[in-house]
Amino acid sequence: MKNQFSPAHLILFLVLLVFLSILIQLELLVFAFEKLNVPPLLGLIILMLSLFGSVVNIPVFRIKSDAFPSQIVQQKQWGIFRIPLQPFRNETLISVNLGGCLIPTALSVYLFANSELTLIATLIGITIVAVVSYYFSRPIPGIGIGMPVLIAPISAALVGIYLEPEQSAPLAYISGTLGVLIGADLLHLKSIPRLGAPHASIGGAGTFDGIFITGIVAAILA
Repeated sequence: MKNQFSPAHLILFLVLLVFLSILIQLELLVFAFEKLNVPPLLGLIILMLSLFGSVVNIPVFRIKSDAFPSQIVQQKQWGIFRIPLQPFRNETLISVNLGGCLIPTALSVYLFANSELTLIATLIGITIVAVVSYYFSRPIPGIGIGMPVLIAPISAALVGIYLEPEQSAPLAYISGTLGVLIGADLLHLKSIPRLGAPHASIGGAGTFDGIFITGIVAAILA
């Protein structure tokens, strides 16, 4: 029987599949920004800045490491702290990621200022997600801090729904982003010296995973 599908058909199918997945992701992002009451143009600007900012790490300080180079197992980078595979010289450079930390933090401040959220509810939400993030995140030698992807967004969505039903989306986003930054990143800084990582970027998981996507998914679920 003659094959009805040529390689060109397969390539076209794959291109259409990728295009469809991109459209779905963009629609989800638009839906998330609508729930957050963020104007479409501002949402697009935030998305682009986060995308390009995910590769920008601003050095802050260095930490002396307790691990030796021979103890380090080189693995694929992942987790909340994005660790490039570099030569290790018994110290870790701590940086702040523009797309995964500074921009989501700035958006959280914007959402709080332009919503009817109370300070008490917001602080409680951030604290709950921070505790959950700290509990489920783990230091990984040679890599950084890792945490299951769906733990934070689901926790943040539940926080938003139960604490502020009328303002669930902005509270979910704020709790998700700041809670992960505090619980998984900042509270684990004490673990960095024994990880033997040359570089740790706070919020360095980037735009479409880690902290930024935690907030977006939380807002959609709320």
